Amino acid sequence: MKKRPTILDVADKAGVSKSTVSLVLQNSPSVKQTTREDVNRAINDLGYVYNRSAAGLRGAASGLIGLIINDLRNPFFTEFAASAQMEFARKGYSTVIANTDEDPDIQAQVIGSMIEHGVSAFVISPAYGGCDSDFDRIERAGIPTMQVLRQIDQRTDLFPFASHNYTAGGELAARHLLDIGCRKIAFVGGLKDRPITRERMSGYSAVMETSGLPAQTFHGRPSRAFGRELALRIAAEYPDIEAAICFSDLVALGMISGFAEAGVEVGKDVRLVGFDDIEESSLVYPRLTSVRCDTQLFGQSAAQAMLAWIVDGERPPDVRYHDVHLIERQSSVGA
Repeated sequence: MKKRPTILDVADKAGVSKSTVSLVLQNSPSVKQTTREDVNRAINDLGYVYNRSAAGLRGAASGLIGLIINDLRNPFFTEFAASAQMEFARKGYSTVIANTDEDPDIQAQVIGSMIEHGVSAFVISPAYGGCDSDFDRIERAGIPTMQVLRQIDQRTDLFPFASHNYTAGGELAARHLLDIGCRKIAFVGGLKDRPITRERMSGYSAVMETSGLPAQTFHGRPSRAFGRELALRIAAEYPDIEAAICFSDLVALGMISGFAEAGVEVGKDVRLVGFDDIEESSLVYPRLTSVRCDTQLFGQSAAQAMLAWIVDGERPPDVRYHDVHLIERQSSVGA
């Protein structure tokens, strides 16, 4: 007996993903007309019959995107998630968002749950400390998946990775501080040996080495609390430090508070540069100089890349780094 054609057979013949075929079968408005015609032609050629009852039992989950974020308490990640979700919504997709709170066990649980509920794709900013089995499970399920902002799985041929050019950001920040006369410049925040910390430090370290200046680092959780505590410590123990490049704006905002408490004037006695350029950077006093990672644009871009993959079969590049820019404000250049 001749084997009954499956949805995978249709996808192969049409040159698209299984998710795209599902969207065509459910008359999703997000599918381009040319793609819809290719899929329908493959359906007719193969004699594929869509079992709507069986599809109903699996749940009407086609067109649902799983967006998994490592820390939604951080405004940087919140802005990314909101931007990506809105872009998916504009194209007719719903998004289920999960916060893993940097817990790999929670990450494994939500990935499993979303697979069971039939998401069409994953966009994941992964928690550190997880294992490859999470992504192995996604691979077995055949679900298109992008890693964003953090790369945990090295198989970018399976799970493309997109982020910002953090190395360039560190270089921009260090050269800016050197240009305004600072020589004793520290890098503050970020947990030691984490890839994201090394990326954000690397540009700073290279510039300091090229300039023949010593690098000085203070590692810790990228939080306001750590920034405040470190500012108080620097004021008391390292009064010769002229400037600091912070792992994140949250660390820098904490340092502004700590230095104010210690009677040190930011922008005059000590210069600060943050990383991310979250909204509060332009609202705090003194306003914070920061490496802008255009998170809103990045979220839109990531969503568009995923939609091109699942709708049109246009897979994102294995690795893509988005440009960053330095926004100069009072915390480094003064009033």
